[in-house]
Amino acid sequence: MNLNRWTLLLASFLLFYPQFLFAQAGSENEPVRYTGELMIDLIAHDGGLRPPVGVSNYQTMRANRTHPELADGYGWTYNHAPMLAYWNNTFYQQYLSNPVDEHIAPGQTLIVTSKDGQHWSKPQVVFPPYEPPAGTPMPKGCNGYMMHQRMGFYVAPNGRLLTLAFYGHAEDPFRKNGIGRVVREIYKDGNFGPIYFIRYSSHAEWNESNTSYPFYKKSPDVGFLEACDALLANKLMVLQWSDEDRGLDGFYTARRGGEALSYYHRKDGTVVGLWKWSLCGLSKDEGTSFSKAVKVPTLIMDGGKVWGQRTDDGRYAIVYNPTKYGEHRYPLAVISGDDGINFDTMLVVHGEVPPRRFFGRWKDYGPQYIRGIVEGNGNPPGDDMWLTYSMNKEDMWVSRVPVPIRYAVSGTVKDTFDDMDTDSVVGDWNIYSPIWAPVAVVAYLDSTNKVLELRDEDPCDYAKVVRVFQEGDSVEVTFRVLAKQSDKGTLEIELLDKKGKRPVRVWFADEGKIKIQDGCQVLEIGEYIADTWSTIAISADTTTQKYMVSLNGNTLIQTVFAEPASTLERLSFRTGPYRVEPTRQTVNEEYHDPLPHADEQVPVVVYQIDDVSIQ
Repeated sequence: MNLNRWTLLLASFLLFYPQFLFAQAGSENEPVRYTGELMIDLIAHDGGLRPPVGVSNYQTMRANRTHPELADGYGWTYNHAPMLAYWNNTFYQQYLSNPVDEHIAPGQTLIVTSKDGQHWSKPQVVFPPYEPPAGTPMPKGCNGYMMHQRMGFYVAPNGRLLTLAFYGHAEDPFRKNGIGRVVREIYKDGNFGPIYFIRYSSHAEWNESNTSYPFYKKSPDVGFLEACDALLANKLMVLQWSDEDRGLDGFYTARRGGEALSYYHRKDGTVVGLWKWSLCGLSKDEGTSFSKAVKVPTLIMDGGKVWGQRTDDGRYAIVYNPTKYGEHRYPLAVISGDDGINFDTMLVVHGEVPPRRFFGRWKDYGPQYIRGIVEGNGNPPGDDMWLTYSMNKEDMWVSRVPVPIRYAVSGTVKDTFDDMDTDSVVGDWNIYSPIWAPVAVVAYLDSTNKVLELRDEDPCDYAKVVRVFQEGDSVEVTFRVLAKQSDKGTLEIELLDKKGKRPVRVWFADEGKIKIQDGCQVLEIGEYIADTWSTIAISADTTTQKYMVSLNGNTLIQTVFAEPASTLERLSFRTGPYRVEPTRQTVNEEYHDPLPHADEQVPVVVYQIDDVSIQ
């Protein structure tokens, strides 16, 4: 490249990002900086990124249109914008919901709960569709009432748990079309207190006389009033509200930096604010004021939310969709660092994109609108980071990310699962566990002998587990598999490289056959019998690009990699075929009928895994 072209590129960069003439990481001109590789694999759902060791992805709500009793009780299929809190030894997840489309009335907000983050309750409506007082006129251009909120929970200094939401007019609930923010208390017995307005939109003439719920000051509960007053006085916490109501009355003292504020405290006490579209700012006074939000060029993102927090090991993490493809929000990635300023090592938290079962307006593909537990809203047992997000704006999920965040392991793997508690965290295994395709450690024969079980009765998704092992150019892997059936189902077993490529492929096929991928061809190497253990041994060598498979002690074949790899580092088990759809070219707004049998469970298949040895 000649000097003139370099000069042109530099001038163009400074034209769009003039603050970087004087940028210093951690300053108002560049509050945060990502120093790792900026590019991801746009074809792969996981972005070609390594996963943090031991991440568990759990589905908390699976939408169901024709069998509402198996989901939310209503059959609504637009579900989005989840929030998370931990209080009274319980996880609380809040999300908003519409029948089919984004920003189309009616809308309501629901809550699901869990004691362990894995098993979740049936959703309960906490804020129902808005019913205005008789005679209340509908503003011009509005066609109903909806919910839209950037904040879901607040644990008050007096220990009370509040849940909040925002009522507005469809299709645009902001500014003059907003009504106000509502609040109610969640009691320790699981019941909810009365609904009150805690703040009316400053863009219109709303008050207690023309809205459906009383103002919070009418509550006779002194503790509830104290909790609400503490929230209103917390300028950093309420700044999350400014998307819906810009505060024409001066309620917000800090400037609105962008959309969907997330924040954390650096070790020096400075608040780092993160917004959509790569915007970032700093506050030295707990959110009373913020520096002008600047666009950070090393944070590649679009209109999906971004989440930042300090983790329990004293380090920091930022989680977001690192692409510019707004309708295709995948993968969900995390970067981490020591000081809350410099971040490195992008890893994939959730790299699965199952089919979107139901069409709806603006239902973007992928795991998105990420949120964790806001500072002060609880800290679950252990050092894990807990996250929540929607999938395809359809289903609700959470992720447990072990801390410290790491992508590599060393030494030999010998997993018998016997020392693990049943139905709990699966050691250093990465788990993808939909409601209809759960993953769990279960007892086999008796409580002293345990196995890792993958069940699957989901017509549109699968169960998946991954074991990270020490990266190397050769590996010896041995494990046992028991299939509860041999006439249906598929268990695909693969060895992966650091980019997620799959050079070694073995699978239990649905006709009782065991098959392998030999370069471009498929070979049958043996049979399996239902309820009978099969022992598989794989010896793979990247220097020769070959691998050898043994079944029950009998060496069967030496074969060629399905695709090239320079090293190997992961063992994967999956109850369905590898998927590439949707792609970045899949049209988001093109109508499609619900996927066939999307709401019906298929006959269950069960696979149990034991005695995994990797060296």
